[in-house]
Amino acid sequence: MEMTQMRRKDDDIIELYKATGSGCRVDTLKNEEEDDIVELYNASLSGCTTTLKNLIDIDPCILHKISLTSFSETPLHISALLGHLDFTKTLLAQNPQLLVELDSHKRCPLHLASAEGHIEIVQALLHGNDNTCLIHDQYGRIPLHYAAMRGRVKVLKELIAVWPDSTQVTLDGGETILRLCVKYNQLEALKLLVDPVSDAREFLNSKDHGGNTILHLAVMLKQIETVKYLLSMSNVREALNVRNGMSVTALEVLDHCQKDFRSFTIRNILMDAGAERPNDQNNLSPSSSMVVGHQESAKPVQSIKKWWKKLLKHLRYQDDWINETCGTLMVVAIAMTTITFQPAINPPGASGCSQDNTCEAGTSVMASKRDDYYFAFMICNTVSFSASLCIIFLLISGFPLRNKVCMGFLTLSMCTTLTFLAAAYLFAFIMLTPYEADYYYDNFPYKAMVLPMILSLLVLIFY
Repeated sequence: MEMTQMRRKDDDIIELYKATGSGCRVDTLKNEEEDDIVELYNASLSGCTTTLKNLIDIDPCILHKISLTSFSETPLHISALLGHLDFTKTLLAQNPQLLVELDSHKRCPLHLASAEGHIEIVQALLHGNDNTCLIHDQYGRIPLHYAAMRGRVKVLKELIAVWPDSTQVTLDGGETILRLCVKYNQLEALKLLVDPVSDAREFLNSKDHGGNTILHLAVMLKQIETVKYLLSMSNVREALNVRNGMSVTALEVLDHCQKDFRSFTIRNILMDAGAERPNDQNNLSPSSSMVVGHQESAKPVQSIKKWWKKLLKHLRYQDDWINETCGTLMVVAIAMTTITFQPAINPPGASGCSQDNTCEAGTSVMASKRDDYYFAFMICNTVSFSASLCIIFLLISGFPLRNKVCMGFLTLSMCTTLTFLAAAYLFAFIMLTPYEADYYYDNFPYKAMVLPMILSLLVLIFY
């Protein structure tokens, strides 16, 4: 009998919800208390006050059982966020303690209503408990900060009217509410906050942990209208040349920003307001004037370096050049290997015995006749042959050629092959020239040509 009565009671409640036409969702759960809590949160999402009143009639303690659930937010948080005014007032009338309940980010319902700009809900929450104006979330922000960040001017007026001193609350790192307005580009909110305190010089020119004023920040973010507005106040203009923690003024901040039309416009605005550069020659001492003169003399050198960097940029290989030229490199490396292999078994001047029988059969004639140039030729030829083999090995080994180490080794091998091949050709040319032309060798510095080749190789290596 008792089970039958309970079922009839549940059916009557469901029929009542359907009859009201509220559209609120009824979830059937095994546990009756969990069912009511879920229904309460569904009602807070839709703003259905009828469902709320029915749930309170069934269980008058339902709003006090919220803290026993796993939900991080209360129905008042949801209602204030979504702007359900009637639902909010009903919750406040039944349980005013919900005003000071915090979510997982330590925000009260007033934080959410202020951020969304629901002015009537903000007024209702403040009427219930105006001390919530000073509740800090996990980031140190009070509801006034959220209203300033989102540019909710009406909400700002309401919060300031209740707690005027809340504008002096700073965040961690020394950030003021004025800095938040500039950071989130809320000029109207900034005007509302600045106009009543336009004579408070310390507050207007207060610095954050980096020593930056709100003028520094506005210049960094290139907010032209904000810069104009700030410079319209005498107290800000007087601190125009104040330096931040990096000893940089608001004008010098532009030197570290990307050059565009907005930075050019802001520079003109600051200069018109009386901003001074530290290297202004009208205010320089003799020693600093010498430094400026030195800098001006260094300009040609800087221009040459800039031109050289541009040239190197145009000469730089593309990212996919190695894939496009891999086959060509393989062909060239094989050709180099063949060229340098042949002189080893068939040296210049042929092999065999000379007419005076000064060499053994099968050996190189030049090895006995011109031994100094011959051994120099063989050394250069062997180095070129070994370097070409290294290129072939690197190309067929499967190593990632885009790797800096592999790319450097490949470049070194190619430069070595070509340089020592040219040196080998030089020594072969000298060996095969008749002895009667020795005076050309003595007068023309052939040997000295090897040194520039080696130096060029070193330059390529370290470059």
